[in-house]
Amino acid sequence: MIEEQAARLALSLAIGLLVGLERGWRERDAPDHSRTAGLRTYGISGLLGGLSATLSAAVGSPGLMVAALLVFAALLGVYKMREAIADEDFSATGVIAGVAVFLLGALAVAGDYRLAAGGGAALAAVMASRETLHRLLRRMTWQELRAALTLAAMTAIVLPLLPDRAVDPWGGFNPREVWLFTILVAAISFAGYVATRVFGQGRGLLVSSILGAIVSSTAVTVSLARRTTEPPSLMAGAAALAAAVSVTRVLLIVAAVSPAVLWHVLLPAGAAALVFACGGVILLFGTGRPDTDQMGLKNPFDLGPLLFFAAAFAAIASASAYLRTLIGEPGMLATSAIAGMFDVDVAVLSAVRQVGTPGASTLAASAANAVLLALISNGMARAVLAGMTGTIGFSLRYAGISIGAATAAALVYIV
Repeated sequence: MIEEQAARLALSLAIGLLVGLERGWRERDAPDHSRTAGLRTYGISGLLGGLSATLSAAVGSPGLMVAALLVFAALLGVYKMREAIADEDFSATGVIAGVAVFLLGALAVAGDYRLAAGGGAALAAVMASRETLHRLLRRMTWQELRAALTLAAMTAIVLPLLPDRAVDPWGGFNPREVWLFTILVAAISFAGYVATRVFGQGRGLLVSSILGAIVSSTAVTVSLARRTTEPPSLMAGAAALAAAVSVTRVLLIVAAVSPAVLWHVLLPAGAAALVFACGGVILLFGTGRPDTDQMGLKNPFDLGPLLFFAAAFAAIASASAYLRTLIGEPGMLATSAIAGMFDVDVAVLSAVRQVGTPGASTLAASAANAVLLALISNGMARAVLAGMTGTIGFSLRYAGISIGAATAAALVYIV
């Protein structure tokens, strides 16, 4: 018991030293005794929190620790105010960090030490990321800030309020599950959007096409098809690479939601992605890579498209469950083929979520067939849109690669 208590007190000291190390390094050039808190002070603050929690538990009085916290915060605030007046500094970060270190030290003794250790590491990381966070804030647009707030509200507010059970007679529409998958797809899309923003404009056709495909390969394909002034081989090659990224993105979604289905679709879908990638590289080889914009992609966290996605997902999930109970596997395949023409994510998630659900007779192999059919129908839809919006040269090249990818997937599937 004494050994455990000593280890917890050591952890409270280590948490303070970790945060103090960052504070001390940042203010290492300041003259001695010119700063309120540094390495030693933060270390002692963490240990003080641990000792307060220990004494409070020993005497059975939680008020002792509360009183110690108030006295500590008051003393730290007074000295920080004097420093702020001398430096004309209005930052309260040091005081807040000191109080957080005290509380984490107390948590290490009186609560879950793992949570305290993780909190200390997170606090030190946030303190050390000041410049990075400030640069990010300066570059962030209002649209992106709104997207981050939307994601937070979707995850922390809306998701816990939704019922975690099927609400339709066929057991297909689970509101919390549908919303969770909506968050998953939006987060993956937003990752591509952020990556495109980080690379910036003018980084080349290749980068913009690949990163843009994480958001929407159909949007990238149509955008490339409309660029009639560029060489059709260059545009078709970039569109083929975008298709390869789209197939890979679907594989990642399947892996995250239902690994059992992944093993059935990995080889056929992987073969299709490989053909798309090789075809794109061949068409791009030896061709210049002119600068391009970001394909006019919109922020994937716009509320309208997200709500449409959730509604479509719910409708397809209910329809697929109904048809599955009515005619079995052909019903799921039919809904996947139709939904895949409009949104491959909706079709894929509607199929793989049925694996392992209570009362579902659908096996992983059947769901895999639905996923592959959704990929094929989505590829056909992209090829049709390319033919409607692009030149003959672009359309023939892209259609040829698409047919080759579908053929490769079919051969691997049969074998």
